[in-house]
Order: sequence, then C-alpha cells, then structure tokens
Amino acid sequence: MEFTEVIRDRYSCKRFDGRPVSREQLDAVLQAGRLAPTAKNLQEQRVYVLESAAALARVDAATPCRYGAPTVLAVAYDKTNVYTYPGGRHDSGAEDAAIVATHMLLAARDAGLDSCWLNNFDPDALAAALGLPKNEALLMLLDLGHAAPGAGPLPNHASRKPLDETVRYL
Repeated sequence: MEFTEVIRDRYSCKRFDGRPVSREQLDAVLQAGRLAPTAKNLQEQRVYVLESAAALARVDAATPCRYGAPTVLAVAYDKTNVYTYPGGRHDSGAEDAAIVATHMLLAARDAGLDSCWLNNFDPDALAAALGLPKNEALLMLLDLGHAAPGAGPLPNHASRKPLDETVRYL
C-alpha cells in the first residue's frame, strides 16, 4: 500500500470481528515499532503483546475501549533510560514511545489490520495489573485486529482544518 493511502485510510476502529491477528501481521507491526527513531537511539520502548484471555481481561477491567480486538499492544518506556532535554523539564520517554506506537499503528494498516489508539485508562493501575516493572511507564494501548462488518471511521474522520490554521512559517 502506498504511504499516502495508509495515512489517509487508517482510522480508529471501534468494533473488531474477533478474528486473530496472524503472526506475520503481528511481526510486521512489531518490526515497524523496532525501527522507529528514539532520542539518542536509546530505544527505551517496551511493547507488551496482550493476547491471552487473562491479559485481555485485565485490559477489559481497565477500559471499555478494547472493542473486541483479539490483540492489544501495551506500549511503555523505561523511565531510567531516557534522554533529559536541556533545562531538565522534559525527557524523551513519552515522545519516543509515541513515535514507536505511531509507527506500529501505521504498519498495522499497511498489514491489512485495523487499530485503535487507547488512552482511556489509568496507566499506573493497568501497569500494576499487568505486572510491569516499576521503572516502566505505560503510555498507551493499541487495539489490533480486523474490523467487524459495518465498522468504519467516525463521520468526522476526514474533516481536517486547512494548513493555514495549523501551520505557521516563521
């Protein structure tokens, strides 16, 4: 699929049909995350593949937003292995994990999968429920699967502000 098609056609799927994600598709998604850039190439991301009934039940207890996805990727980062920016107010952890997650989200579309970025959950509570190490911060969940019949983007999906409202040349 052409890159412009991937970014145009990808939407937040809110209803999955439950069919499993193939290993080939999952590997393509995970490899895209592995190839994502990170500050100073620290690669502090941690991606957890949640497919077992027990893991998915923990997700369901934390959020109503799994929408029947058979696979959920939990994207976290190692808080002890981040680049602290000059001034000391920010570090690279959340942004690097977000870049990794975005690469995986787009790779999912390219692999014929649908996805939904989830952040409607308490990250500390879910990290504890999943048994993630204390040095890791859970950033987001990525639902992966195949859209159910009739599923599709929200009505406002293609609505975008003109560039002159969001871009400034200095």
